[in-house]
Amino acid sequence: MRFEMMLPHQIRAAIAAGTPVVLPLGVLEYHGEHMAVGMDTLAVTRALDLIEREAEIVILPPFYYGSASYAVEGPEGTGSVHVDSGALHPFARELFTGLLRVGFRNIHVFIHHQSENFATGMPTDLAFKFGARQAIFSFLERTRGEGWWGSSDMADYYAQQAGGEDPFNWIKIHPLMTPETTAQYPFDHAGEGETSLMMAMCPEAVDMQSFSDARWYARSAARATPETGARGRDLILRHMRRVLGLAEPEGA
Repeated sequence: MRFEMMLPHQIRAAIAAGTPVVLPLGVLEYHGEHMAVGMDTLAVTRALDLIEREAEIVILPPFYYGSASYAVEGPEGTGSVHVDSGALHPFARELFTGLLRVGFRNIHVFIHHQSENFATGMPTDLAFKFGARQAIFSFLERTRGEGWWGSSDMADYYAQQAGGEDPFNWIKIHPLMTPETTAQYPFDHAGEGETSLMMAMCPEAVDMQSFSDARWYARSAARATPETGARGRDLILRHMRRVLGLAEPEGA
């Protein structure tokens, strides 16, 4: 279900059912001459298109305007759009506050951009992680009052945590590719891995006739194939199903 197309009774049903609510998070960034600038976000949205066919999920409108940085190329004539993380953080906080007030408690964010060292964090995911934490703390104080954690009602907090009832799990942010995935699939920028993934999931985002090997990071794209991309796609879908609590389809 696309959130922007949902009617209020459908939203209330999704809240009652604890349906996963997913935000595709990404950037607009130069990915060589052969690939669309939305690649990092498209990898998430196209994977969610496939998950949506299998299970009930709520997909929020994608956010493309993360901190791309100009580490790869400057923006002039390349299409990279960089929004400083200092601007992203208050937006994320307000967005998550709004979703919590709607009633959602099973919110997930997937990001691919700069996620190879996800445990350490990069500007976009860190801004959204911080915004999520602030939104949860503020919401809890608003709804439960100051001292909510220290009250006798929370005496079993650690037991709740073990049982999955921890309110700090209301919002979770995930890399599109886990370390387990990248151990089996090439993680790169505009190279074989990302180009193959787009060939399999969004072929209209790739034009190999425009390919140039002038940049080192794109050279391996010459080896890209849809078959390689399909392998990466399946690894991504398996990861998504697991963190969203969805069953693997038969034969997957």
